[in-house]
Amino acid sequence: MIKKFLLLLSIVLLGVCSGLLAQEEMTVTGVITDMNKVPIEGVSVSVLDAPGTGTLSDKEGRYSIKILPFHTLVFTFVGYEKQKIMLKDQKVLDVTLEDAKASVLDQVVVTATGEQKKISVTGAITTVDVEQLKANPSTSMADALAGNVPGIQAMQTSGRPGSVSEFWVRSISTFGASNSALVLIDGFERDLNEINVEDVASFTVLKDASATAIYGSKGANGVLLITTKKGKGGKVNINGKVEGFYSELTKLPDFADGYTYASLANEAKEARNEEPLFSKDELEILRLGLDPDLFPNVDWMDVLLRNGAKSQRSLLNVSGGGNTARYYISGSYQDQQGMYKVDDALKEYNTNTNFKKYTYRLSVDMDITKSTLLTAGISGSLRKQNDPGVGSNSIWTALMGYNPITSPMMYSDGKIPSDGDDNGDRFNPWVQGTMTGYNESWQNNIQTTLNLRQRLDFITKGLTFIGRFGYDTYNSNYILRKKHPELWKASRYRNTNGELVFQRVVEEQKMEQSSGSEGDKREFLEWQLNYDRTIGVHNFGAVAKYSQSGKVFTQNIGDDLKNGIAQRNQGLAGRVNYNYKSRYFIDFNFGYTGSENFHKDYRFGFFPAISGAWNIGEEPWLKNASWIDMFKIRYSYGRTGNDNLGDVRFPYLYTIEQNVGGYNFADFTSDNTWSGIHYSAVASPNVSWEIATKQDLGIDYSFFNDKFNGAVDYFYERRTGIYMARNYLPGIVGLESVPSANVGEVLAKGFDGNFSFKQTLGKVELTIRGNITYSKNKIIEKDEENSIYWYKLEEGHRVNQARGLISLGLFKDYDDIRNSPRQTFSDDVMPGDIKYKDVNGDGIIDDNDRVAIGATTKPNLTYGFGVSASWKGFDVNVHFQGVGKSTYFIEGSTVYMFSTGDGWGNILNEMANGNRWILGVNEDPNADYPRLTYGANANNNRASTFWLRDGSYMRLKTLDMGYSLPKSLINKAHLNNARIFFIGTNLLTFTGFKLWDPELGSTNGKVYPLSKTFSLGLSVTL
Repeated sequence: MIKKFLLLLSIVLLGVCSGLLAQEEMTVTGVITDMNKVPIEGVSVSVLDAPGTGTLSDKEGRYSIKILPFHTLVFTFVGYEKQKIMLKDQKVLDVTLEDAKASVLDQVVVTATGEQKKISVTGAITTVDVEQLKANPSTSMADALAGNVPGIQAMQTSGRPGSVSEFWVRSISTFGASNSALVLIDGFERDLNEINVEDVASFTVLKDASATAIYGSKGANGVLLITTKKGKGGKVNINGKVEGFYSELTKLPDFADGYTYASLANEAKEARNEEPLFSKDELEILRLGLDPDLFPNVDWMDVLLRNGAKSQRSLLNVSGGGNTARYYISGSYQDQQGMYKVDDALKEYNTNTNFKKYTYRLSVDMDITKSTLLTAGISGSLRKQNDPGVGSNSIWTALMGYNPITSPMMYSDGKIPSDGDDNGDRFNPWVQGTMTGYNESWQNNIQTTLNLRQRLDFITKGLTFIGRFGYDTYNSNYILRKKHPELWKASRYRNTNGELVFQRVVEEQKMEQSSGSEGDKREFLEWQLNYDRTIGVHNFGAVAKYSQSGKVFTQNIGDDLKNGIAQRNQGLAGRVNYNYKSRYFIDFNFGYTGSENFHKDYRFGFFPAISGAWNIGEEPWLKNASWIDMFKIRYSYGRTGNDNLGDVRFPYLYTIEQNVGGYNFADFTSDNTWSGIHYSAVASPNVSWEIATKQDLGIDYSFFNDKFNGAVDYFYERRTGIYMARNYLPGIVGLESVPSANVGEVLAKGFDGNFSFKQTLGKVELTIRGNITYSKNKIIEKDEENSIYWYKLEEGHRVNQARGLISLGLFKDYDDIRNSPRQTFSDDVMPGDIKYKDVNGDGIIDDNDRVAIGATTKPNLTYGFGVSASWKGFDVNVHFQGVGKSTYFIEGSTVYMFSTGDGWGNILNEMANGNRWILGVNEDPNADYPRLTYGANANNNRASTFWLRDGSYMRLKTLDMGYSLPKSLINKAHLNNARIFFIGTNLLTFTGFKLWDPELGSTNGKVYPLSKTFSLGLSVTL
């Protein structure tokens, strides 16, 4: 019986083998071209469901591959539609690839739980056009977000090389420790400034609760999701780019010359019935430049600052691989030069404020099996900053304060001048910039990622497991090398021999060195199960996710044990979604997350959100309308949190310390002191996270085959439980320290939106686009001192609200002063001084008359618009960006002229030449500037509408022009693409504020200005 079975089995196997042998492999050849019959090099040709097989087309578009009959060939190439063709017995197959069609119905966006088709998204999610960010010359993408991304507001408060913009999603909805968005790069919380924009594959902004609730106690301020580029199977792709930059400062404060300064100083003295500071002879000596030692006239901006600075940027990335493994390797280098001049005699070191940044990234994808994908990556950056020994802040303080007649750049006998008897800011800017040593700092980041994706179709179709692990290290080091030369000050008058009379005010300080460092390490772990299934017209999806992370400081932690304890977060999250015929959508997601920083009873929180959408464009009565691609209405409601308390650790614990002063147990007339311990910090056990309850109503639309598309959203958020100190508890409570609690509340609302219109005019491809973000907030509750005047409270007003007195112009005469409420800030108010409104009607002007005036000190309106066009290899992109709803006060020694009373402070030409009140010359009560004072003027020099300025502006942010060389030319050089381009940034600024760049938001101008940049570059692809 067994012999018969073996015989039968042998016959069956022989037959199978014969059948297989009969199906002999055949060689298929052909040519692959595009729609214009131009051969395409590098097209991937593979056999469907046969990993490890495949080839690439050559320069003539030819390919050759072995395949069994009745199998399918797959043709893929970036920018073209994929083609699948089943073969029978044909041995020649020519293929024409069609350009990829970017239908809105097929577009994919990255969300908190993975990729989704844009049509199925029910939350407020914006996909950022990465190409728009590449024109930014900065080392950080943050500088390019404002006006490019709807839902993001930003401002760049310093132009110093290496500085970056601050930004927030939609609105500032808290006055707590942080309003910064959560930034996730490849799924893990990382620094936006670490990544090179050329390595970004997708950039998504999550704005409402339905999109961010899954992040629980970290998602209240919005989330930025960035995924990096990965390798693709096929030929090796090499991309390179080199750029050279030339930068100029956008707007420098314009100061009066020495003669004007001295004349105004005399005017200020005489205006207050004092003797003039300079005689007529001295003014004439100054005007004619007869004594540059005692009566110099120095333009310190011209002395220290260059006309422009050169910088450069270069990058290279290589990608490729086969069907089972792909790789992506990139590196970049950027060098930003500062605007300070240097002393050519210094050869050993550089005193300019320079910034260098190196980035690198390596990612490898490996198909372990047909259903198992393993991704391993390592990336990092090295940032190096160089500054003069005193630092940039001191230099700009000196540039704004060191007036043109204070001292010469150098005395004629070689002595180095100083204005005072200290070595702070008050010695001349040239010395500060070139003779005070130099500072160096380094920041090094290394980030590693391991990602495993396993399809679990053997359990149930559509089920996938994703596991992620990340390990990051950060180290920062600095070395300060400070010195300064011997400094002298000449007396105002020469001796009888006509020689200068010097006083040494500061002894020489040899080079001294100090250093420091800090660092931390982070670990991340995530497990995620995804389920997606379509059954007929029903589409289901679900996600379950577990995450944990830890951050521990590794350097400079001191002796406080808390500093060596890891900051840990842990959470569970999930999402369930369903849609019917891509017409009706509903999503529910949640985050159950916690932080070890809170008491165990308040450590975890549940943050749910629900959202729904109705795609009207898929309704039968509208579906046949050819002009509608998508018209979707969506709504979301949910909660998310913010656990950022700043540097506070374990607020639920109390601390006890030795009472240094001791306890006094005695009568009022005697002392009896005993040492002991006391509570140095009272425990706040009920402290937890902020809670943001958000609503969003939005519309996504696409018309005329995606020619016109966009979105508009209205948002409403109530932020409760804002963490703050209880500074106004009554003393009768008997506390020795200030407890903290979640007592603040803010209401924020507004809208954001964007549109894009694409049209082809002949051979010109045209795109017009625009976006806007507007927000308004109000403080509902805040722990603050009670007042009988409601307007003095922050409650009921906006976060960052400008506050001051209401100016009624200038006093006309002494009768005007006598007939007005008494102004208590000064006993010597004169005609031409600022007149204020008595808000509370008590007959006096004091701090009880300070009210909310103007808008907020940070912009509440951000917008951008532009146009792009391409024609026969030429392309141009013009983009404007602007802000509104922003005001801030101007103040300081340059605005309050001569306010220090000792010559410190330059005079702005805007004020010197402006309409100011002048005794006997221009006694205009509506003048732009008040009567001058030499010295402090407590009445005039205070925040009021008189000194309030509108921070609105609009600027030509980017002008990008390029030319792509013809294929027929570059193919001879073995290149696939080559583009020459010019980029200009911050070229024009339109604003009513003329003193310095309005985007800085500076009250006194003592900030490194922003730059306008011109760059020329070349990008190539091999």
